[in-house]
Amino acid sequence: MTRTDDDVALDGALDPLVLALDIGSTATRGGVHDAAGRRVRGLQHKVPHAFTVAPDGTSIIDPEQVTAEVGQVLDAVTADPRLGTRIAGVAMDTFAASLIGVDPAGRPLTPCLTYADSRSAGQVTALREELDERAVQQRTGTRLHTSYHAPRLRLLAGVPAARWWSLGEYVWQRLIGQPLAGTSTVAWTGLLDRRTGEYDAELLAAAGIGPDRLSPPRDMAQPVLSPAPARWPALARAAWFPVITDGYASNIGAGATDATVLTAATATSGALRVLLGGPADPLPFGLWNYRVDAGRTLLGGAINDVGRAVSWAQATLRLSPALGAVLTAPPSEATPLVLPYLTGERAPGWNGQARAVFAGASAATDADTLFRGIVEGVALTYARVADELHPAAPQVVEVAASGRVSNDQPEWLQILADVLSRPVTHVTRRRATQRGTALLALDVLAPDVPRAGRGVGAVYEPSPSSAAYYAERRLRFGEVYDALLRKV
Repeated sequence: MTRTDDDVALDGALDPLVLALDIGSTATRGGVHDAAGRRVRGLQHKVPHAFTVAPDGTSIIDPEQVTAEVGQVLDAVTADPRLGTRIAGVAMDTFAASLIGVDPAGRPLTPCLTYADSRSAGQVTALREELDERAVQQRTGTRLHTSYHAPRLRLLAGVPAARWWSLGEYVWQRLIGQPLAGTSTVAWTGLLDRRTGEYDAELLAAAGIGPDRLSPPRDMAQPVLSPAPARWPALARAAWFPVITDGYASNIGAGATDATVLTAATATSGALRVLLGGPADPLPFGLWNYRVDAGRTLLGGAINDVGRAVSWAQATLRLSPALGAVLTAPPSEATPLVLPYLTGERAPGWNGQARAVFAGASAATDADTLFRGIVEGVALTYARVADELHPAAPQVVEVAASGRVSNDQPEWLQILADVLSRPVTHVTRRRATQRGTALLALDVLAPDVPRAGRGVGAVYEPSPSSAAYYAERRLRFGEVYDALLRKV
């Protein structure tokens, strides 16, 4: 019988169990999953947090705070005495491109820089003058940008760090004494050759460090058996998996496990991604292509401001309670054109200093109309990524949308379908990223157990009556971008 992607009671859960942790932009989450990939009811926990941001581009979080949050999650989800030692593995994903400098004892010398920290913009400019950016991208799969380590390490050159870790490595070192870095985590530094799996010598030299100050990449198939802290006896027999990135986990959790399914991740930040059986060759200049294990890469582009743009609008504007009606209304020329770059642009233009633009607003523009423009602008940023992605992944037949924005405001998926001119499937399972992390661990621990299917809702078909409007909006978006932001 086919299992569905529903929660299961502990008594009905299939062994082996996996504990999956997900450190995102707004919270640390975790929970127990059974061998079918189903969440075990009642063994889930969340601790909210927020990045510290500043107008100079600062975007940081305290790594000790996050370590304490992970401890709270582990306390909560392993407290049921009926668990015994059924948990066979602990796996973690984190937001990508985090960076912490530590001393020889592993104590932090810096806060954790997040993917949105753009203070290294000057170092990006210098690196683009020194290096052939197109050649760098073809080797590493990444552009020279403030989200990646080479410019950040230059910015932090005065920090006497013995090692440079991601947030997940720091947490694992504090908990089990080993900073286990998954291949995808290392790839998201922008320093890893996507074909060989080795650190890129030219970029390391430009960053001023050697590979000995970074962790070696490990595939998920390389967990370690490390004694669990006595605080969590339920983890006594668990294997600990290398930390992976949330983008990789999100694709797996949304069911996008091959080159036919394109994932639209719609959380605080967003992305369009497709999993390939090898490197994309050649790689479009506006996209990235991360190595995620020995045989696969992830092709796509990231968007800084998705849920962040929606949350900003909800906190700043006096919006109507019924936003669903705002999003399902027919498109209108009176809607302002919005370029929603609140914290800079990643794909496809990679302009870390870009900021939001509101074009066409007038005294007649009310809050709801401006909100509609923001949501249309978010969809248009996805379309710009999709335009570059299609030639490199022409076999895509489905767009699977998952994440907080799609679950909270599913009406926006009609706008996304109209802008992309292709159907969009709503993956309704909350915590799809956490589920993906659990599934990757289960591929190692229980490869022969059938997995529960992902939960899906409506399929949004593009509306022919909206095609001309959004085609014109896409053109105007590009014109405004070129006029105002290309040279910022």
